[in-house]
Amino acid sequence: ALELPRSGNRQTLLIRVAGVLSAQHKNWGIIKRSLKRGGGSVEIPSPGDSDQESSIEAPSIEETVETFISEHPEGWSFEEESGLIETIKNEGVDASLSEVAASIEDSLNSHVEEVEQPIPPMLQELSSEEPTLEEEAALLEISSRRAEVEAAARDYLLVGSTTDMDDMNTFISSLSNHGFSVELGRVQDAIRTIIMETAYRSEQEQNALSSKPGSWSEREAIRLFEQMRPQLRERIPEIVAGRRGNLVQARMEFEEEARNLGLDLRSPAVSGRLHALFDLHLEISEAEELQDPAAARRNRMLRILYQGAVHLPDDVRRTIERLERNLPSFESLVETVLESSEGDFSEAQQSLIIRFLESKGYLVNTSELRPRVLACAGIVGTELGYLTPSQIPRLAPGILVSDEQVDAIVAELKALAATFKPQTVEQEEPEMKIAESVADASDRVGGVRGQIDRVDALLSRLRLQDDQ
Repeated sequence: ALELPRSGNRQTLLIRVAGVLSAQHKNWGIIKRSLKRGGGSVEIPSPGDSDQESSIEAPSIEETVETFISEHPEGWSFEEESGLIETIKNEGVDASLSEVAASIEDSLNSHVEEVEQPIPPMLQELSSEEPTLEEEAALLEISSRRAEVEAAARDYLLVGSTTDMDDMNTFISSLSNHGFSVELGRVQDAIRTIIMETAYRSEQEQNALSSKPGSWSEREAIRLFEQMRPQLRERIPEIVAGRRGNLVQARMEFEEEARNLGLDLRSPAVSGRLHALFDLHLEISEAEELQDPAAARRNRMLRILYQGAVHLPDDVRRTIERLERNLPSFESLVETVLESSEGDFSEAQQSLIIRFLESKGYLVNTSELRPRVLACAGIVGTELGYLTPSQIPRLAPGILVSDEQVDAIVAELKALAATFKPQTVEQEEPEMKIAESVADASDRVGGVRGQIDRVDALLSRLRLQDDQ
């Protein structure tokens, strides 16, 4: 009874109630009073006709829907679905009735494959359990360092997306390097929420950049920002250089600088322009570094210093890292030495560079670092015009020889050692042995002498590293 439609005129509703009561009269007793006023008897219509009509209409609707779906295997648009309804109306079926419309909708939905998709972060429900003391402390730390998390989120959103769950989880895990307890689930949820809010705010900022001010206060805030733009643009290089490439800290300091100038960063139009100015400066700086010859020269030096560094001891790697931080000073040292020697880069100048670095605490006079440092000095001299490419000191053989070359040298030594072993000779007559030994004496002496020369050459190559 509860499944019957609850709409219609008064007569229809009375008929439905009477039908329910008559169906249940054995349980409730005989109905002695009519629901219809006037004392007349109520005639209950037979539902046979409507059932027959629905049974006739249902197959026709189902067949029409199946034909429509077979013609559109990849899906259909709203206009095409409207055309289907018009086709059903042309067949004599009143598609405006709720029962017919529901039947069409059910037929269409039954043929649509449901694809289970992961719940996006913005729709995930947070845990309703009470947080522990450790989680409370971690959440308080995130709240106090929210500006830092937002700056990191903006840096992530430059290339990342909130829909890429794997990439977002990797980014959240990387925040452990900044002291956040990202192993806790509540901390991850809090950071994920901040990322979503930052993404939404960034979208608002992008929309505000291409639209007109929506209020007088917003227009005045944009006007103030345009007045402060030259001053902010001059401060960006100083801030980035002061943070030593830490873009998250640099962005936070840049926001604080804007607040000190009186800018209202709560307005998306102002904050969007501010961060767009910062990002534009970073892109310009990267383009300048790619065209800067000094940056290209230092990258070449770093490739030489870090060649095979993963197999070097820890103290050697620490020295290389220290040299990397002070490459401009190293270039000044090499330039001074070459200028005083008028372009001469002999062993005296090379020793002078090594001794000076040792006096400053650099442990470079080793078989691993000395060839690398001298090769870097040769690169600096070549770039500055003091030396020619042929005068660049070459790396030691111990660095140039790869694993395959070492195997080849060992195999060659084994082959030479095998030639000196006594060979088994078949027993022959004494006269034949004497004749063959006399004939091959000179050839054998020459072959042994050539083999000895090859051994001496290999030993000289292997001894070269110890001499340097």
